[in-house]
Amino acid sequence: MSQRQHLPADERRERTVEAVIELCGREEPATLTTGRIARRMGVTQGALFRHFASKEAIWEAAVTWIAERVMARVAAAAEGVEDPLAALEAMFLAHVAFIAEHPGVPRLLMGQLQHPRPTAAGRLVRELLERYRRRLLGLLEEAGRRGQLRAGLDLEAAATQFIGCVQGLVLQSLIADDVAGIVDRAPAAFELYRHGIRADAGGDA
Repeated sequence: MSQRQHLPADERRERTVEAVIELCGREEPATLTTGRIARRMGVTQGALFRHFASKEAIWEAAVTWIAERVMARVAAAAEGVEDPLAALEAMFLAHVAFIAEHPGVPRLLMGQLQHPRPTAAGRLVRELLERYRRRLLGLLEEAGRRGQLRAGLDLEAAATQFIGCVQGLVLQSLIADDVAGIVDRAPAAFELYRHGIRADAGGDA
């Protein structure tokens, strides 16, 4: 216990965030209390609030943690991939793998977006989605310049649908109670997406 109590502040904050994300994978984020978080970590609520000014600050830290890691993961997956459609696939598979590792992530982010009042954490989620959308648009625009996309494709809609495909896999996994299984289903889901946007979408037998 003493080792837990004497963790550096940054490590304590990160472990708190990891505990919150883990709990969101098993519990409803909207009803998750600081008492429950503290019990999961084996500390008092007072100890928890020595590192966070409020419960909202915990949510902000969690969204920041997720945003940094999601964007780093997809950037690393696409790095050095010359073909933009192949880069999109690498991003898709990396994103899905991240969710399989952290099942609480989509529930936490959706919970913040559904909050009845504007929150700092909700704003951070929207900023993450906008950064992600811009990265997708850059790859889609490059694919368009290379003639890889079907004529008249709405790139904004294509970027939105990419995210929607990930969300669809998450929903299926929640229904089946098998988040890890999204990794196996991801390649087929992306192939359907690619078939809908590429220039030869209507020409394959």
